[in-house]
Order: sequence, then C-alpha cells, then structure tokens
Amino acid sequence: MTDKEISEPKFLTRPGGPRLAYRRVDGRGPGVVFLGGFMSDMTGEKATALDGFCRRRGHAFLRFDYRGHGASGGRFEESVLSDWLADTLAALDRLTEGPQVLVGSSMGGWLMLLAALARPERVHALIGIAPAPDFVLRMEAGLTAGQQEALDEQGFFLRPSEYGDGPYTITKALIEDGKRHCLLDGPIPMVRPVRILHGMRDDAVSWRESLRLAERLESEDVRTVFVKDGDHRLSRPADLALLTTVLEGLLRGSGSGQ
Repeated sequence: MTDKEISEPKFLTRPGGPRLAYRRVDGRGPGVVFLGGFMSDMTGEKATALDGFCRRRGHAFLRFDYRGHGASGGRFEESVLSDWLADTLAALDRLTEGPQVLVGSSMGGWLMLLAALARPERVHALIGIAPAPDFVLRMEAGLTAGQQEALDEQGFFLRPSEYGDGPYTITKALIEDGKRHCLLDGPIPMVRPVRILHGMRDDAVSWRESLRLAERLESEDVRTVFVKDGDHRLSRPADLALLTTVLEGLLRGSGSGQ
C-alpha cells in the first residue's frame, strides 16, 4: 500500500514557523516517532516500514518532514539544525501523547538525542540508525579548498549528493549553528534504553562514530548492532527486519532489543 493510498499528509501549522507535513497512525503507547535524515523525507523505506509495523501491532506512529524537506513549508537553504530541532519538538509536543520510542536516521539520530535531552519525560527508548551527531564538525574538517573559499566568500557551497538526487546547499550558518548543539565532547546524560544500528560499509558516517556515541551515553542500557555488509541507508529487507525486531523488543518493555 502506498502512502497516497493510506492518506494524504496532514499539516501542523504554527505561528512564526512554516507548516509541517506529517502522517500519523493512532494506536496504543508507547508510540513511535521517526526522525529522518539530512535532505530526506517521510516517504522513505524505513519510515514506511515502521508505519506498517505499527499499524499491524496497534501502536501509535508519527512521521513528518522538517521544514525545507519533503512536503513541508520553508526553504532548506534557509534552515539550520536549531530550526529542525524546533520542528521535532513541535511535532513531539503537539502530535503525540505519552512516552515515545524515537527512531532517528543519520541526522535524525542527532535530533533524536537533542529532543530526548529536551523532553526526557517523553522518551521510552531511542533507536539510532547510523546516527550522525556532530556531523557538521566532520563536514567542516573535510572541506576542500574550493568549498572553504566558497563558504568564506558567499556563505555557502554546493555539495554533491551521494544518492544522485542533486547537490545540497551547505551554508556557513548551518555549520556554525550545528556547532552549538554538539554532544560528543562529553558525557550525554541519557538514561533510557538506546539501540544503535550501523552498517560497516557506511561511507557517509563511520560505524566507529557509533562506538564513540555508545561510550558517551550515560545509560547503562545501550546496545550496538553492526551490519558488516550494510551501507548508510540500511533499507534492504533484512535491514528493515532487523529494525522492526529491535523496535518490537523495546515496545515489549523487555529491554533486550533483540
């Protein structure tokens, strides 16, 4: 069943901010919220797989597009991480009830952590899929001389996409704003269960970053699963089956994640 056959997206309107497109499944708690990656949207394989899983199991589920992404309003090149965090908190506050399992993919893994720190009482557990906290630091360190020159002279550069969907506009504002939200330079005061899934053939975010994250998390209930032949997206049928198995364990409250 396609997204259109399920429903057209709805929109969350907010004073002073662009409207956010979302799809929601009503059901019991704990609910599940999917946070997508950089320049992705809520129609991808992981989001739709989680939607189907929650429908079958009767759990509430929410997916949405950040401003400048997918069907939401706003312009990507005018947005920074603080804006996407505000979108995440608005969606969590206004579109969900009770404890949630936050599932964050890539940049969504960073936003997942920031949202959990801002709303600890709303978190049942976390699942990071190739989570990318502090990615702006790695992005800045990897700039070519030409990209650095473009940032200094015009405030942005165009970064080729790894997935053939056009270049990304990377602004100096995005990098500088992201630096204000970095987490890996010290302990992360997170006490809820955390599961981390990461492909060892990920050429966008090294799987070693997930080891670093697991070390920084203060929770004692942290488990990492490495998929040796997995890439950054982890969207193959076997990857999606792993994701839903981990989610099912957390929803059961077993804490096993397996």
